[in-house]
Amino acid sequence: MRSFVLQIVRVYQMFPNRIVLNCRMIDPRLQTLRILREEGTVTAAAARLHLTASTVSQQLRLLARDVGVELLEADGRRVRLTAAAHTLLDHADTLYAEWERTRADLAAHGSGDAGHLRFCGVSTAIAAIIAPAAAALLRTAPKVTVHVSEEESDDCCPLLLADSTDIAVLIPTEASPPPDDARFDQQPILDEPQDLLVPAGHPLAGRGEAHLSEAARERWVGSPERADQYRLLLSACAAAGFTPRAGPHAKEWFAISALVAHGFGVCLIPRLAPIPPELAVTRVRLTGRPVPSRRLIACVRRGSERQPLIAMGLEALRAQGRIRTAE
Repeated sequence: MRSFVLQIVRVYQMFPNRIVLNCRMIDPRLQTLRILREEGTVTAAAARLHLTASTVSQQLRLLARDVGVELLEADGRRVRLTAAAHTLLDHADTLYAEWERTRADLAAHGSGDAGHLRFCGVSTAIAAIIAPAAAALLRTAPKVTVHVSEEESDDCCPLLLADSTDIAVLIPTEASPPPDDARFDQQPILDEPQDLLVPAGHPLAGRGEAHLSEAARERWVGSPERADQYRLLLSACAAAGFTPRAGPHAKEWFAISALVAHGFGVCLIPRLAPIPPELAVTRVRLTGRPVPSRRLIACVRRGSERQPLIAMGLEALRAQGRIRTAE
């Protein structure tokens, strides 16, 4: 296997400019293995790569044959990566990061104020951070085109690995890559406090601020579909000494706020989440230590943060984060 990896490195050193186009000089089967590691199953990896499961399985069998070691082993009806596969993946991560650095070095010889930049993130990040940051970027670099897509936090990093987006703004969860993950460069953008949202006539509505434990007897409007926010609710309530009583479920903040307005419960809501003005609800700021909050981070493929266009996008996000923090 070592000779196989060295062969890839030599090809990379001889033809770095070929890699800049679409990374074809790096064996695409390595990317398939990386996506399998991220997705967990052959079926999910195939869906992410827009391939059939049989094609993914065949690619991995041929890769195992070429490197001379087993990469997968049976685990019930599924498969899991072998120790050799993890070793190969460590080398692959290094290769892909070096490819991104090569793109950055070569981009320095071209025009850094033109091109296509892709953002993705959760809905509140788009509304409060991504959209205004992208608009500011376009004002300074009108030749740039921008694409924005709404994604759940747990879907953002797989999209980065699949080269389906350039910059992801996400909320770290237990399923997120650790800060030292070799595949990604992660930068903090904003620490966003959570507020308690109550009906306008609620006893806490006129208080201005409250401790989360004062809402321990309430029913909670939640959104299990919003995995990051739901985990935050559970952990915040646990820190305050209680388990939230489950109320109605909704996905969008408009629907959640409407349920609160009509007395079906209370909820935690991000400070930057917009609330329709016609709804009779009140934000109550939370006190105590720690105040529930969530961190928004920008995540890119490691090495790509030096590419001029991506660097401009990251700086625009950081600037918007500073503006929001000062509000």
